[in-house]
Amino acid sequence: MIPITSKIAIDEGEIKEAFIRASGPGGQKVNKVATAVQLRFDVRRSPSLPEHVRERLIELAGRRINRKGVLLLDARRFRTQERNRQDGLDRLIALIQRAAETSKPRRATRPTQASRRRRLAAKRYQGERKRLRRPVNSS
Repeated sequence: MIPITSKIAIDEGEIKEAFIRASGPGGQKVNKVATAVQLRFDVRRSPSLPEHVRERLIELAGRRINRKGVLLLDARRFRTQERNRQDGLDRLIALIQRAAETSKPRRATRPTQASRRRRLAAKRYQGERKRLRRPVNSS
């Protein structure tokens, strides 16, 4: 089990890994060794995620999630398979942790009378400045 938060942990079996060749630096064996890691995590079918976390994760993942609900992460930052594997796993954990955070609800507020006065004064000042830039009519 991979711990995400104090209440959420996902099973290693839910994460599928595929190794692909990475572009970029790699030395002599650049076209021989598959060092990049492609992680697949089925968000929609995961029994480990609560429903609110699942919905928020789908929202946060954006284009990285396909129509079937599978999250696809590419990790190709490092030259070794093991470091890319750990990087991909860390990024997945961070994404799920962000989805698990609950944002506090926004309380509607109104601008103060002083802030309204300052805004209108700034608008008058700006309008006056622009008016002074105009050419003088010589009629």
